[in-house]
Amino acid sequence: MTEKSYTVTTSSSSKRRKLGRMSDSRNAESDRPDFTSVAQAARDASVALGPLTRTQKDTALLAIADALVERTAEIVTANSRDIARAEANGTSAALIDRLTLTRERIAAIAEATRDVAALPDPVGEVVRGYSLPNGLQVRQLRVPMGVVGMIYEARPNVTVDAAVLALKSGNSALLRGSSSAFDSNTILVEVMQAALASTDVPPAAVSLVPGTSHDSVKELLTARGLVDVIIPRGGAELIQSVIQNATVPVIETGVGNCHVYIDAAADIQTAVEITLNSKVQRPSVCNAAETVLVHREVAAEYLAVAIPALVDAGVTLHADSATRSHRAAVGFGDHIVEVTPSDWAAEFYSLDLAIGVVDSLSDAIGHIREWSTGHTEVIVSDSERAVNQFTAQVDSAAIMVNASSRFTDGAEFGFGAEIGISTQKLHARGPMGLSELTTTKFVVTGDGHVRS
Repeated sequence: MTEKSYTVTTSSSSKRRKLGRMSDSRNAESDRPDFTSVAQAARDASVALGPLTRTQKDTALLAIADALVERTAEIVTANSRDIARAEANGTSAALIDRLTLTRERIAAIAEATRDVAALPDPVGEVVRGYSLPNGLQVRQLRVPMGVVGMIYEARPNVTVDAAVLALKSGNSALLRGSSSAFDSNTILVEVMQAALASTDVPPAAVSLVPGTSHDSVKELLTARGLVDVIIPRGGAELIQSVIQNATVPVIETGVGNCHVYIDAAADIQTAVEITLNSKVQRPSVCNAAETVLVHREVAAEYLAVAIPALVDAGVTLHADSATRSHRAAVGFGDHIVEVTPSDWAAEFYSLDLAIGVVDSLSDAIGHIREWSTGHTEVIVSDSERAVNQFTAQVDSAAIMVNASSRFTDGAEFGFGAEIGISTQKLHARGPMGLSELTTTKFVVTGDGHVRS
């Protein structure tokens, strides 16, 4: 790989330091920039981003989009090295697909970047404003968080997604992708930094955490004072590891054990269509359904249609005894297996679905509250009373009423883009768009006011 370079400015020195791109054989640790200098440069860049106008930020994003297209061949070449290593390591076809960057996918990433540039700028938005009786003018404004650290797995497209969303909302992005995508992430950041060099956005506003070891992850997780928030994006193991080890505030995202509840007052055809879409449309994502609970009063009618439809779609049903003994289950053999407690807890990422019969709406709510990860739950019902009880008592980030779980998505919600789906309760919950990448500050204006 041809050596290229870019520059990053640190607060401890006005000198610009050369940061060389890693070769395929990986340079020695001593040749890498240290974490503190990269993080400090990102923090300095975040200060410079603060006063930039929307036009200045959008110009930078459009420059990134153009550069991605112009340097597609380099990106594909670097990505091919990651794919070759993954194949040599016996990585599954599904994970290799997530890792792969084709010309078409790069073009789509560039177009998504242009879409973000077209979105409204949240920075400076007045959340609330009012006058006090003493004449003080109070405004609560949206402001950037500062430095957003991202830890994510496999998908190199997240490198660009996270960077452009951070930049649009006035933040620096400090990125730590998985080692499996090392070459892809390296070239993508190099391309973005080179594009930013011709704009008003400092190149250091998009940076990779140096190194590929667990120590580099630990440095990011404990960089309190340099990094303002960390957002993990990946499987349950990654997210829990970040939560348990970080001293920097964390926004928990992504794990989705999503439920579909078929109420006694459900329209059966609607229920089957929503079940199929929630499970089958894209089973490997966090908003895909993993469990179906059906009220006993409509179980016979629902299962008679749903079981053949799901099996025909390639779904393996992990079913309770009431479902397995239903006449609709006869003849499907290996497509229906006995459900286990671990199945109720599972995020399958596959065409597998836990399914059970419940005696009441309250039983369904109790099951969901026990097993849910707090992502998305669905109720199919024509009963206003049932819907009201479900939405009031189910404690998840998103509740779908007579709609597929697959709609829990920033683009589908009209945000234009998302950096992840938060399953926690503080700061942000549900799909996180640009506004969720900001915090607020109060600006109080007086005219020589003093407090008596």
